[in-house]
Amino acid sequence: MTPESVMTLGQQAIELILMLAGPLLLSALLIGLVVSVFQAATQINEQTLSFIPKLIGIFAALIFLGPWMVSMMVDFIQRLYGNIPWLAG
Repeated sequence: MTPESVMTLGQQAIELILMLAGPLLLSALLIGLVVSVFQAATQINEQTLSFIPKLIGIFAALIFLGPWMVSMMVDFIQRLYGNIPWLAG
């Protein structure tokens, strides 16, 4: 296993992590922004007001994007397992 193959494998893993976590983090960011604007406009400073919508939004994103996320992970793992002889030898 050469240093280049290790770096390539690490780069692919990090790219996959960013692709999978990105939509969830983006939905939480957008919901947090909307809730904070609402809190600023109404001067309501309740902590659970921002937590519950984020939780629901992330859950909805997981429901809609879950199959895509699982297929991306399965493809990566299949490529990884398929390359074991090449990486080991």
